[in-house]
Amino acid sequence: MAKHRSRRLRKKMHIDEFQELGFSVAWRFPQGTSEEQIDKIVDDFINEVIAPNGLAFDGSGYLAWEGLVCKEQIGKCTEEDQALVRKWLEEKQLEEIRLSDLFDVWWD
Repeated sequence: MAKHRSRRLRKKMHIDEFQELGFSVAWRFPQGTSEEQIDKIVDDFINEVIAPNGLAFDGSGYLAWEGLVCKEQIGKCTEEDQALVRKWLEEKQLEEIRLSDLFDVWWD
């Protein structure tokens, strides 16, 4: 039997209309990429793909990077968001690009 929860509780639990979908992303820089090049490409990634599309990115790495992409505000990432991220990474000729399926960033 479905439980009726107040709007406040649904928001606090990040469910129903407050559910947030995101996806994990990973890539590798080619061997020999300098620290300056890595910094510039990651900055460009945030400035050209993440910020303009209302996304947020939390990740880290050196030659191998991995992280989480989600909406900056409460919301659900879409397959179009995934396609934008993949296309940009491929255009920069990064290696071993992997994106997960969309998942609930609070409950999965």
